[in-house]
Amino acid sequence: MGLASNPFHDGERQAQLRAGAPEVASWAAGFIRGYMPQQHRDFYKSLPFLVVSASDDQERIWTTIVEGSDGFIRSPDRGTLILETDVDPSDPLAATLNSGSNVGVLGIELATRRRNRLSGMIRPTAGGFAIDIRQTFGNCPQYIREREWHRVDSLRSKSAKTSDHLTSDQIALIRHADTLFIGSGYQAGDGQDSNGFDASHRGGEPGFVQIIDGTHLRIPDYAGNNFFNTIGNLLRNPHVGLLFVDFETGGMVQISGLATIDWDPHDVGDAGARRMIDVTVKAVVDRPAALSLRWEADVSQAHELVVARKEVEAKDIASFYLSPAGGAPLPVFEAGQHLPIELDIPGQPGKVRRSYSLSGSPKEDTYRLSIKREDRGLVSRFMHDVVGAGSPIRARRPSGEFVVPCNQCPLVLASAGVGLTPMVSMLHAVAVECGKRPVWFVHGARDSSHHALRDEVDRIVGDRPNISNHILYSRPGASDRIGTDYHKRGRVDAQTLLDLNTGPDTHYMLCGPAQFLADVRSGLEDAEVPVDQIHFETFGPVA
Repeated sequence: MGLASNPFHDGERQAQLRAGAPEVASWAAGFIRGYMPQQHRDFYKSLPFLVVSASDDQERIWTTIVEGSDGFIRSPDRGTLILETDVDPSDPLAATLNSGSNVGVLGIELATRRRNRLSGMIRPTAGGFAIDIRQTFGNCPQYIREREWHRVDSLRSKSAKTSDHLTSDQIALIRHADTLFIGSGYQAGDGQDSNGFDASHRGGEPGFVQIIDGTHLRIPDYAGNNFFNTIGNLLRNPHVGLLFVDFETGGMVQISGLATIDWDPHDVGDAGARRMIDVTVKAVVDRPAALSLRWEADVSQAHELVVARKEVEAKDIASFYLSPAGGAPLPVFEAGQHLPIELDIPGQPGKVRRSYSLSGSPKEDTYRLSIKREDRGLVSRFMHDVVGAGSPIRARRPSGEFVVPCNQCPLVLASAGVGLTPMVSMLHAVAVECGKRPVWFVHGARDSSHHALRDEVDRIVGDRPNISNHILYSRPGASDRIGTDYHKRGRVDAQTLLDLNTGPDTHYMLCGPAQFLADVRSGLEDAEVPVDQIHFETFGPVA
């Protein structure tokens, strides 16, 4: 079990090429594994449900939720999940799962916005099911609406209703939905790891899924990781399975249909849509109160902030210092966490949500977001071009699991570009520790004009003998001085970190563009750095 050698099939590669991201296939194997690291195994074991996609005996694809009692998921080894549960006979995938099949699985924790995807083979066991994993990888948390879950004591499931079109009640549910689960699949017959099914999450403001009529839907495709698993599958196999959950009642509306891709949508009323997935509904299974789980949107924790000041840090990077609008103390955060924010952007149908890493010290009484302006970034452009001192911003509590994993272990904080933002926050945190753990801050930038927060990092490192600073410029300017502005010409790679000779107990914290993460992580693993000592965070959708 190792890194996937062939992470994408030809449909996914075609989609990547069509979308202008042909380089993804050259590095994405560093993200896609054939096994689960320990933190992913622990994540799955904590979940009360999984989203599963597969096909029935008529080759229709369906997406469903498989739930169980607390602790129903186990992981006896890095390549296997055990589910101690059963599937209701009214589920359109009941026969498929009970006989064994290829499946796509999404593990998602709505309250913390964590998610992880895998594909593999499910097989029945004496107490439920086992899933033998073929591919697995994580996702960034964009577009996930936070929800807390609870169980009802008695499940009063009603009879399932089937049809070939959407009813008025089902249309009403979809019109108000901010969450959709979508399943797709492709079997090339060549035995590649990229074969199989995919279960994925889609999210947006209520009404982001457009209803044309009772048999036609349009789903926006927003900027993401550029893997194009769903769209790549649909280019080769148009069958698709959609799942809409009634989070208040535990009901599920499952749709099987056929999809086409509109690569150049016009007049869709959604500026964030890069493409549209047009779905023709072929079959609907409506299962009221099918789940024992219920979810509540966590609206109470959103709080009003105001931009106290805005500072330019580097070319295309600005920092926003946020204070509470009402004067109450801000919720505390751990270094490395991100802040989910909500903005009212003119021309958008509802609030626009994004998450940005907190770049300041956890000891400060303000939050700081250091944001890079992306040419196609709806929110980053708005923040840079419109937001200023005094602007209101609504935020939810800081969240995220990318935090310092140990109290005394040596740390390498390695970043590239704007990926340094959580690393600077971690540097603040470790600098005031009572211990003397060794820490290496390693950062790569193009040149001094693109090097954000340089003076701040220099001040933190100061005369602390246990912390060292290593800066690399890939294209230093004529006035950039080696030994003063930067230490070495080039890019941060695995060998850069290995040459530090930090010792076998070192934990590596990585943040930056997806290709940087994939290359560095693969290089560290090739050098036999234990997988569970490598921690990483992407800073948003792959550009």
